[in-house]
Amino acid sequence: MFSETFTPRFTDTDALGHINNTMIPVWFEGGRDPIFKMFMPELDVTKWQLILAKIDVTFHAQMHYGYEMEVRTYISRIGNSSFDVYQELWQKDQKCASGTAVMVHFCFEQQKAQTISEEVINQMKSHMLLENNN
Repeated sequence: MFSETFTPRFTDTDALGHINNTMIPVWFEGGRDPIFKMFMPELDVTKWQLILAKIDVTFHAQMHYGYEMEVRTYISRIGNSSFDVYQELWQKDQKCASGTAVMVHFCFEQQKAQTISEEVINQMKSHMLLENNN
């Protein structure tokens, strides 16, 4: 698991005083940086090797400004050329949102999926979601 703690900005709120629902996919993407580095350690966008195939978000509780957030990031499935990233947002010891991103190891030059290397698979395995984590 990867974990990152941050403080929401005032501009992350909506008219009701909650964290705006559009922020969750943005925060989840930021939490995927360590996974991006497994494929591209320098995060060089001219050598990018991943595309996002699908995301979903489930809301479990309200989130508010003024309280620290934690994004937890796991690998939940590893395929031949794609993998799932499961993430959770926690605030005040409560899971407030969760979601999954389907990522594809992709060659932009050939415009097709490519096999994930054993080296990267081994790195991802050390961050696998275990059943008792949920």
